[in-house]
Amino acid sequence: MKKKIAFIFPGQGSQKIGMGRDLFDNHSSGREVFQKIDEALNDNLSNLIFNGDEKDLELTRNTQPALLAVSMAIIKVLENELKIKTEDLVKVVFGHSLGEYSALSSINCLGLESAAQILRIRGDAMQESVINRETAMVAVLGLDIEKIESLLLEVDCDKDEICEIANDNCPGQIILSGTKKAVEIVCEQLKKIGARSIISLKVSAPFHCSLMDSASIKMKDALENFIIKEPKVKFINNVEANFVSDVSMIKKLLVDQVKSRVRWRESIQKALTLNLDCIVEIGSGKVLTGLNKRMGIEEEYFNISNLNDINHFIEKFGENL
Repeated sequence: MKKKIAFIFPGQGSQKIGMGRDLFDNHSSGREVFQKIDEALNDNLSNLIFNGDEKDLELTRNTQPALLAVSMAIIKVLENELKIKTEDLVKVVFGHSLGEYSALSSINCLGLESAAQILRIRGDAMQESVINRETAMVAVLGLDIEKIESLLLEVDCDKDEICEIANDNCPGQIILSGTKKAVEIVCEQLKKIGARSIISLKVSAPFHCSLMDSASIKMKDALENFIIKEPKVKFINNVEANFVSDVSMIKKLLVDQVKSRVRWRESIQKALTLNLDCIVEIGSGKVLTGLNKRMGIEEEYFNISNLNDINHFIEKFGENL
């Protein structure tokens, strides 16, 4: 019986030097993805990914297209090995933040080169939104989102100070984003009401909060210059955690996403209404797979980040795809 499969795509935080190297070295379809993205950006991004400095890779203008490259190299190798297009293989796709662009590209709604160029614009726009401002992002562990939302309503900060929920990742893991002062004030209060741990994140901008307003305006202008096609399979967006197929609405949600909460927990819950057999993370690392584990979902889940993982996936599901 054909398996009902979801492909999910990671966002920032999953990057590491050397990711995707085996796909480049050992498979022409994987190598072609990196080469096309290098050409589209007029930049030797693949060299940075394989041999560069970690701090340079962590710059959001590099991180975003780099993670796209790895995810799409995996997709192309999988398609080549299975002789089947992703849109004919999966029931639903979605991604975490920039992973939305990987998801759309995987099902041929958005061209690979276009996705890379958009993500470079997106990274620059996000970085430029907070020039000369002290900002922060933190992961809050051990508190329900309702308690955090309630506290955010109560905390008194100056008018120009902002602290907002950026990601609802899973029960007990919430990401906050904003100005450094406001985030510090909120974190002190969160410790008092029982936060188990608060971890500062290594990011170059405070993503998914209202400090990204100017970035969203730039994204609106940019997306008007790129073609997005209607998806042939279900696609779940971050902003509403719901299915969307209308192209104009997809573009609007991609614009809003820059300054809006990533509703990942709700997105997984929405996907599970499709009675899935398996959820597969496509890309560097195991961040999303780890979130699935913490959510305690019953469906099978695992990640594909290299050639060995691809071979394992094919061995396990090849006859039922």
